[in-house]
Amino acid sequence: QVQLVESGGGFVQPGGSLRLSCVASGSILSINTMGWYRQAPGKQREVVAAITSGGSTNYADSVKGRFTISRDNAKNTVYLQMNSLKPEDTAVYYCNQGIKSRWGGPFYVYWGQGTQVTVSS
Repeated sequence: QVQLVESGGGFVQPGGSLRLSCVASGSILSINTMGWYRQAPGKQREVVAAITSGGSTNYADSVKGRFTISRDNAKNTVYLQMNSLKPEDTAVYYCNQGIKSRWGGPFYVYWGQGTQVTVSS
């Protein structure tokens, strides 16, 4: 009933930029925290950035000053602007959103399907 669809991944050279988007659709009443995670081959999934419904943000130390998370509540969308990309940023990037359904119940965390980001020369 709720689906998250990501877009914007791809191949980029070191120093380049990409912008990821994650749109939620379905029976949505409200959304609280939105976030981005990533998982590199052979590594555990790690948090990249998060943004609350009030607009407060947090970032992993490894991306501070290079990545910016933002949200458009009217569009149920969270973005991740990634600048000055490095090879070590290569990973599958996943978004999540804490969503309360129109049908009731508590907030539930939904995940996107993931989008590949590859940084290489």
